[in-house]
Amino acid sequence: MGGPTDGGQGGTEAPRVGAGVRRRRRARELTLAELARRTGLSAPFLSQVENDRARPSMRSLQLIADALDTTAVRLLAAADGPRTVDVVRADSAAVPEGGDEAGHDEGSGIAAGGGGGSSDERGAGGQGRVRPLVRGRQQLHALEFTGRHDWQREFRHPHDELMYVVEGAVEAEAAGESYELGPGDTLYCSGGVTHRWRALTSGTRVLLVGVADDFPPR
Repeated sequence: MGGPTDGGQGGTEAPRVGAGVRRRRRARELTLAELARRTGLSAPFLSQVENDRARPSMRSLQLIADALDTTAVRLLAAADGPRTVDVVRADSAAVPEGGDEAGHDEGSGIAAGGGGGSSDERGAGGQGRVRPLVRGRQQLHALEFTGRHDWQREFRHPHDELMYVVEGAVEAEAAGESYELGPGDTLYCSGGVTHRWRALTSGTRVLLVGVADDFPPR
């Protein structure tokens, strides 16, 4: 086996999800216009996403994933090939949580290779960022959330998931109960438990680790 993979995308360049979105859309036999209707995003923006000329925020990626009967984590994983050993550096690519669809300016996006002035970049400071810590299609997924994270939709995964609060404060709901978490606290949810969470301070940093949704149950 060779040495660990190091690098790939630059520290400021978001993961390239376009090819994975296009493959999934075509597999579902959907046109761009049909995907636009299902997501509420514009067809020109979706075309830019598929051609990696715009990079969707995490919220937009979740809308796309819902319409394609998959998850945002799977679409992010499809941006990279499989790795047996991988080093993800601290400045690796991150995805803004909001900005494009939140500001109704999804057509601008982030140009390939970076670039200033886009809606996703403007939204990054206010909406927070999500950084994949496991790349490629693996049995395990891990995400780092930094900054603002508001109540969004509830999630329910088929497998177990663990939340670890690195910095800041979090309010979480799981199985109908509410919890306040601080640095060093963890929240474990077994498969099938409905949950959601929000950051209570702007400097919050959270790690979410779980078994991939499409990993077959034992």
